Amino acid sequence: MTGSFTKAVITPTWCKSTLGVSLIRFQTRIDYKLKRQDSTKTLLIKTEQLLRIEDHDFALRPGFGGAAIPVGIDVQVESIDSISEVNMDFTMTLYLRHYWKDERLSFPSHNNQSRTFDSRLVKKIWVPDVFFVHSKRSFIHDTTMENIMLRVYPDGNILYSVRVTVTALCSMDFSSFPLDTQNCSLELESYAYNENDLMLYWKNGNDSLRTDEIVLSQFFIDDFHASNGLAFYSSTGWYNRLFINFILRRHIFFFMLQTYFPTMLMVVLSWVSFWIDRRAVPARVSLGMTTVLTMSTIITGVSSSMPQVSYVKAVDVYLWTSFLFVFLSVIEYAAVNYYTTLEEMRKMKRGKIPSTFNASQAMAFDGCFHDNDIELTPFPPLRPSLTPDPLIAANQSSDSRSSGGTRLRRQRSLRENVELLVSNSNMIDSYSRLAFPMSYLLFNTIYWSMYC
Repeated sequence: MTGSFTKAVITPTWCKSTLGVSLIRFQTRIDYKLKRQDSTKTLLIKTEQLLRIEDHDFALRPGFGGAAIPVGIDVQVESIDSISEVNMDFTMTLYLRHYWKDERLSFPSHNNQSRTFDSRLVKKIWVPDVFFVHSKRSFIHDTTMENIMLRVYPDGNILYSVRVTVTALCSMDFSSFPLDTQNCSLELESYAYNENDLMLYWKNGNDSLRTDEIVLSQFFIDDFHASNGLAFYSSTGWYNRLFINFILRRHIFFFMLQTYFPTMLMVVLSWVSFWIDRRAVPARVSLGMTTVLTMSTIITGVSSSMPQVSYVKAVDVYLWTSFLFVFLSVIEYAAVNYYTTLEEMRKMKRGKIPSTFNASQAMAFDGCFHDNDIELTPFPPLRPSLTPDPLIAANQSSDSRSSGGTRLRRQRSLRENVELLVSNSNMIDSYSRLAFPMSYLLFNTIYWSMYC
């Protein structure tokens, strides 16, 4: 009786212990299934293990020893930061993207989704060594982290993108400056791998080059296009080279306001001297010297902002020709003053100056003699007199008869014309009032038709 009771007591305790173990195992299976269903709690595999980085030598290019690996390129130009005529270069910020396939980085994936990494993984795998030909300086943006993106697809296709700013050389021709058009290019090429190892190409043809809306202060962008070619180096062979070409046309309005209009005004201002009395020596001399010095300042300012090239620019032609017009206006008054003085000296020798005339005081006052104090002879008549001398009339009549009734006039020689000009120096100002504006207008017509 007692033994059976004891047995009845022990049996439930053993069953309870077995049931507890079973419940623990069942709960463990449930937790494991829940963890498998919840992907956020799955233990992540290291990237190096997923991509099998330790199993390959990434110092070698993909397919080493075989055909050249194709690397596609596309570029998005973010901005053209500056264009310098003095240094003959430009600065551009762009997104440079590379596309290639490396089967060593392929990985299994049920949903065929890619994996994206930053610059820390880039240092452990092979990437194309593309550089910018003729670049002076360049850098990868690193705020707040290095602007590098690596995207790996399950089949081994790779997208490598980097944001870079580069300053590159642009060989500019300033023969037509500032009415010029410049053709610049940014060139990309592999540094170590020639065409037998790496083939660079534009991934989407002409659509591989995209630009944001770019506005420049001094230029219009007429064209943006991509092209490709080959570059040969005698020591290493042929290399694929890609070109980003853009054509820049300069704004002319800025130079019209800063250079051309002031120059035109100085030239016109120098012509005011032709309407000032030739006796007003201080007024005409000061006006001429002011315009000459102003033109010198304009030429110096333009030259200081330009590279020291060995050929003549279009702006140099305009400035120096305008300077010549201003300088000739000063020389014109020097000639007027000289001939006026020479004419008055001749009158003094002929004794036609009143006894009360003080020549030294007049010369000290304004540098020349005064016409109102000098008895000047009248301008020689160009028409024959209405009452000619009988002897002269007889000679003219005989000459007319001998020539068949044709009346002949003797042409003045060059010496006589000069003598006439000397005896009437005010004619120089009269001719200059017409000759200078007409000549400058002709020059402007030729200039703008040639360079525009």
